[in-house]
Amino acid sequence: MGIKSIVNKFLWQIDPLHKESRERIKKLENIHQGQRCFIIGNGPSLNKMDLKPLKNEFTFGLNRIYLLFPKIGFSTTYYVAVNKLVIQQCAEDIEKLNIPKFINWYSRKWIKFTDDMIMIKDPYDFSLGFSKDPSDIIWEGATVTYAAMQLAYYLGFKQVILIGVDHNFVTKGEPHKEIVSTGPDQNHFDSAYFGKGFRWQLPDLVTSEKAYKLAKKNFIEDNREIFDATVDGHLDIFPKVNFHDLF
Repeated sequence: MGIKSIVNKFLWQIDPLHKESRERIKKLENIHQGQRCFIIGNGPSLNKMDLKPLKNEFTFGLNRIYLLFPKIGFSTTYYVAVNKLVIQQCAEDIEKLNIPKFINWYSRKWIKFTDDMIMIKDPYDFSLGFSKDPSDIIWEGATVTYAAMQLAYYLGFKQVILIGVDHNFVTKGEPHKEIVSTGPDQNHFDSAYFGKGFRWQLPDLVTSEKAYKLAKKNFIEDNREIFDATVDGHLDIFPKVNFHDLF
């Protein structure tokens, strides 16, 4: 563990936000034991789906998923954002969401700590694991979807179903490289998602796949399941199911 990681770990342990977040998340442990949930990615494939059946389901929304809320007529049950660029540029939008929010602790200086917010922390040491106690630590795994999987596990969900996790980006380049969008977004369900002028990082699909395999392993070992109901998705790690057959 490097000096920076040690310092961050110390600051995390003494931060009042950590204490409050830990108390809040502990109240959620196994609150959904034995139930199912949907983790909604942000791929263009969402535009090919009728999402109305999700209104009465438990759902996790990620990053700028709230752009979809007016169209579908409801919000997700939970919200997760771990990327600092997303949080920094969308803090006001995120703060206004009237749902439980899980936010990266490293972004605390850009966002107001609301009554329904829980700060979570990646070890920030380039390691990769699967956390069964996000009150202490959680791994980003190069994708917010992986953070949501660990949270779903902690909340007790027995079955997790992915949609909108296309695992495919039109924009190519060096993983994690920060770029600025020069026009409409082609990689997500809304052209304004990372629209012109938005700063974002190119995806790391290789690391994401390693993280997904860890999630699959941990779920199976605990007699739980992750299925993929994404329409025309490129991810081949989880068993495929038809979305409309689930209702």
